[in-house]
Order: sequence, then structure tokens, then C-alpha cells
Amino acid sequence: MPAPTNTLKHALAKGEMQLGMWLNLGSGSATEIVGATGYDWCLIDGEHAPFDPNTILEQLRVLGQFDTSAIVRVPIGEDWVIKQVMDLGAQSLLVPMVNTGAQAQAIVAATKYAPRGVRGMGAGVARAALYGHNADYAENADGEICLVLQAETREAMKNIKAIAGTDGVDAVFIGPADLSADMGHLGNPGHPDVKAAIEKGIADIRAAGKAAGILSFDAASFGHYAQLGVTFFGVGSEASLLRASLQANLAAARLATQT
Repeated sequence: MPAPTNTLKHALAKGEMQLGMWLNLGSGSATEIVGATGYDWCLIDGEHAPFDPNTILEQLRVLGQFDTSAIVRVPIGEDWVIKQVMDLGAQSLLVPMVNTGAQAQAIVAATKYAPRGVRGMGAGVARAALYGHNADYAENADGEICLVLQAETREAMKNIKAIAGTDGVDAVFIGPADLSADMGHLGNPGHPDVKAAIEKGIADIRAAGKAAGILSFDAASFGHYAQLGVTFFGVGSEASLLRASLQANLAAARLATQT
């Protein structure tokens, strides 16, 4: 049996809007709630959340119940990290802090088997190939990997055409929080200079023929980013939404019970 068809990869290639949710709590139950909601994709955040290989594996199994694409954000774009996550069964990856075209090429190589890349041939005993039951997995595995690279510094924005133009990259995701900090506007991704850099970056990504991505916690900005052409669209984090809902609930309760 070959590697499964990656619906996220093919949807992005066709320019279809794909809405997703960040997973930061490390909770199988929370992930189950999110998975059942109907987002096109759910991102297991291995960079800023309490995930190790075992908890990533748990999250992949939970999301496998639902019609949603699981993405794993690795903590760093190192070969051994990428290989391990892919052997766990992740077909879609987000790699942070990519600043140059050369980095992009090296990361692409880490996702592909020889002779196209340097991914180790270990899937035959790993979950990716169902522990050897899918004997034909490697025949098409390379073509079903969705690779999203994250541009979140001034250097990355300067090199974004080279990053997006790298063969094997499916999308480039702009990180507003880190970009604003690197530009000297810590905590203010809405600064005019940051917004201008993001808008230019999205245009450059689209000009390269790749999908543009971003994460926004502000519902008022969703239409703006859609109009700019973002199609890999993170529209929140389960942690942030839980916090906001709890705050609103408590505020409403206090208001209603004041005497």
C-alpha cells in the first residue's frame, strides 16, 4: 500500500482556502474536541507546546479519527528531528525560522528519500508505513509530503523569494509575532511597518506560485488576509480560545450577579 494522499497538499496546490487551528495544550481531549469541529487542518505545535515524540504520536492518533489534516511544527529544521516526526506518520510539516534559500533546500532534502534527499529508510518499522504493513510506502512518500516553511525575521523577508521559489516547498508561513520583534516592534504585529512587510511577503510568496500562510487571533483581520491571498490560514489556538472564553464567561457572570 502506498503513502496516503495528502489532501492538504493538493488543496493548497489548487489554491483552496484551508482554515486551521493551533494545538498548544498537549491534551488529547482538547485535540479531540478541535478535531471534531471541522477545521481543514490542525497543527501540533512541537516548538512552543509540551510535545515530545510520544505526545506527538498520541495527537496524530487522535486527529486520525477525523476528516482533518494533521500538521506538526517541529522545534527546529534539523534532519534528525524531521525524520523522526515523519516516521511517526506526519505527512505535513511546518518548519520555523527559515531565513535563506539554502536552508529551504536543506529542509526539503530532509523530507525526501535518496537520491532526491537524505531521509533515512526507517519507515518500514515505523508508524508511517504501518510498521511494515504498507510495503509500498516509500514509492510515493516523497510526493505526498506537504512542507510549509516559516519566515519570521527581516532576513527571511529579504530572502522570501528564494525560500518560496525552492522546489519541494508547498507554502511559506509568515510569523507576525517573531517578525514584529525582529523589526523592533515587540508585541506589536499591527505596527504599520510590520503590516507592510507582511503584505509584501504574501505577494512575493504568491508570485512564486506557492501558498501563503499566516496565523491571526483577530477575527477582524480574517477577511483582510483572505483578500491578500492567504490560503494556509491559522485562525486561532485552542489555548487562546479557551482562555478568552473563560474570561468572557467570568466577566458575564460577575456582571449578572452584581448586587
